[in-house]
Amino acid sequence: MQDIRIYSVTQLTQYLKNLFAADPQLNRLRVSGEISNFKHHSSGHMYFTLKDERAALRCVMFRSANQRLTFTPAHGMKVVASGKLSIYERDGQYQLYVESMQPEGIGSLYAAFELLKEKLAAEGLFDPAHKQPLPQFPQRIGVITSPTGAAVRDILTTIKRRFSLVEVLIIPVLVQGPEAASQIAAALQFINEVPDVDVVIVGRGGGSLEELWAFNEEIVARAIFASKIPVISAVGHETDFTIADFVADARAATPTAAAEMAVPDQRAIRNILQTSHARLVSRLKQKLEQEKRYLAKLAASRVLTCPLERVDQAKQTLDTLMLQLETQMTYHLQAQKARLDTLAGKLAALNPEAVLQRGYAICYDEDGKVIRSASRLQCDRQINIQLHDGRAAAKILATKLEDGNE
Repeated sequence: MQDIRIYSVTQLTQYLKNLFAADPQLNRLRVSGEISNFKHHSSGHMYFTLKDERAALRCVMFRSANQRLTFTPAHGMKVVASGKLSIYERDGQYQLYVESMQPEGIGSLYAAFELLKEKLAAEGLFDPAHKQPLPQFPQRIGVITSPTGAAVRDILTTIKRRFSLVEVLIIPVLVQGPEAASQIAAALQFINEVPDVDVVIVGRGGGSLEELWAFNEEIVARAIFASKIPVISAVGHETDFTIADFVADARAATPTAAAEMAVPDQRAIRNILQTSHARLVSRLKQKLEQEKRYLAKLAASRVLTCPLERVDQAKQTLDTLMLQLETQMTYHLQAQKARLDTLAGKLAALNPEAVLQRGYAICYDEDGKVIRSASRLQCDRQINIQLHDGRAAAKILATKLEDGNE
């Protein structure tokens, strides 16, 4: 007989949990039912049961997921919950881990919303790189909304209170119903052709998902994305999110918040200007006082109180320099004179006249050439003799060389 494996309770529970995880159908479930035993724990997590006439299913929705809910779940409410099925090991019971939830009856709209949201996100329409900055001081604002709703009154009242200098252009459209989306898209195209419009507010007051659906239409999303003018989406209340919010350059929680986002607060600007003016005046006064002290210091300086003192000091300095110059020139001239005397002595020693004064003579032949050797002398030839004080003519009687030859 084949042995049958024995599991511990933990092993069996983990085995079943792995089976649940491996089944793709159990990881993307949508379950409808009525909420019972609802409890919103202090941790922020929600615990409840979904039931119908014949069965019940334990559910948990963690805080990170239920923060995105656009309604408040309550006992007895019929809902459609989306999530995955798994086993809670401690109790050994399977339960639905809810990731999103909406009241029953709008499930198809919510599914269409999620489908379009995923499509446009994949195309990059929500990419922050495409978001245009809002102007700091707009001069003309376009408002696309219902002309009779509370939203337009809130926008106009807020703009007038915050920045009354701005011009507001109202483009009336339907904000719900089958024709609303096309009117909103056409209004966006029209406002882009109006000159000098700095920013556009598109929105309406709160309502149900069906009432807000025009702002979840693809034609509106693409018109917002194509706008060359920055667009502020202001649809519904703070908890309401539409496709228009994701595509717009900025999302406001309410129409009033959109108006506050579109224009600056003139009172705050006035306060800033007054503060800047006071700071500027204070700095100018400080600068003037600083320059006055500097001017007084200059006026008290000896340069201005005794201007000739500097001139006298300069004269004295000039005299000192002149004396030094004369001394240096005298020393230089004496040195040069001594050098000149030395050179003159050397030159005088080499002067032929000096040699003649010592008793020597210079002999010249008839052609006036100096006779340097006795071998050039010939008897009976005339020569000229240069003495230190004159010349004389002589005739050669005889010659005798050093070697004794005549």
